[in-house]
Amino acid sequence: MESNPFQSRVDLTALNARVAEIKTEIGKVIVGQEQMIDLLLTAILADGHVLIEGVPGVAKTLTAKLLSKIISVDFARIQFTPDLMPSDILGTSVYNLKSSEFEFKAGPIFTNIVLIDEINRAPAKTQAALFEVMEERQVTIDGHTHKMRFPYMVLATQNPIEQEGTYRLPEAQLDRFLFKIMVTYPSHDHEIEILTRHHERKGVQPISEITPLLKAEEIELFRKFAQQVHIEKNLLVYIAQIIQETRNNPMIFLGASPRASLAILTGSKAFAMLSGRDFVNPEDIKFIAAPVLRHRIVMSPEKEMEGIDADEVINQIINKIEVPR
Repeated sequence: MESNPFQSRVDLTALNARVAEIKTEIGKVIVGQEQMIDLLLTAILADGHVLIEGVPGVAKTLTAKLLSKIISVDFARIQFTPDLMPSDILGTSVYNLKSSEFEFKAGPIFTNIVLIDEINRAPAKTQAALFEVMEERQVTIDGHTHKMRFPYMVLATQNPIEQEGTYRLPEAQLDRFLFKIMVTYPSHDHEIEILTRHHERKGVQPISEITPLLKAEEIELFRKFAQQVHIEKNLLVYIAQIIQETRNNPMIFLGASPRASLAILTGSKAFAMLSGRDFVNPEDIKFIAAPVLRHRIVMSPEKEMEGIDADEVINQIINKIEVPR
C-alpha cells in the first residue's frame, strides 16, 4: 500500500516542545520583538551568523546574551573599537622560555557563541580577520589551522544612526551573515510592560532568571532535521526568480549572490521547522527574504539619495513575482 505523501517525514515533536520552552524563557526578559527572536532561533537551526541593527537601548546585546544563556555552550563578548587589532580577537603566538617553543594563545573568538558589539567600529584589517572564521569555522595563524568547536555562531550588533568613528563593513563580510535583523522601538503597550517589569524586579538582573534549555547535541540533531525539510521544485524556482530580480532591478546597483539564494533556502527550511512543519511554503520564503537580502544588495546612488531603502525594494520584488501554488 502506498504511503501517505503528506505524512510527516520528520518527527518535530521534540523540537516543538523545546521551542515553546525557549520562547517562554525569553519572554521572562524580552518584551515583544517576536520577529527578532524567531529569526535568531532560525539562524541557530540554519547554522548562520546574524547582524543585529538598531538604535541603542532596544535590547540587542541583552537578547544576544540571553540566547547564549539558554544554550548550554560557551560565550564571549568582544567590544569592537577603532584601535582593535586582529591579534586582539584571534590570538597570537607567544614564546615559551621553558619549552623554547612558540605557543598559541587563543583570543576571545575561540568560543561557541561570539557577541561582537558595535562591529562597525573596527577598521578594515580587523574586519578581514573575521572572514575565514565566519565562512569556514576555523582560523589560520602562522601556518597552523585552528578549528572552532561546535556549535559556532557570530552575533554582531551595530548602531545605524551614529556615524562618527565607524567604518562601513566590507561587502564580503556582510555576505557572510545569514540575516540582518532590524530591531525597532517597542510599541506603547510593550513600553508600559517593560517599565512595569523593571519596577517589579527591584534591581534583580533579569538574565539571572534564565535556565539553560538547549544542548549542543540537540542543536546538531535539529540541524540534521532542518536539512530534511521538504521543498517543492516550484519553490526553488521562486527563490531563483527573487534573486535574479535583484540583479536586474534598475534601483539596485549590486544584486544578491548565489550565497543569498542558498541562505533563503536554508533559512526557509529552518523557519518552516520552527513553525512545526516539515515542508516549506511560500510564506516562509517571503518572511526570510528581507533579512537575507537587505544587507546583501546595494542600492543605486540615485535611489539612496531619494531615501528608498533596501526593504522597500525587496517588498516590491516579492509582490511583483507570482507566488507558486
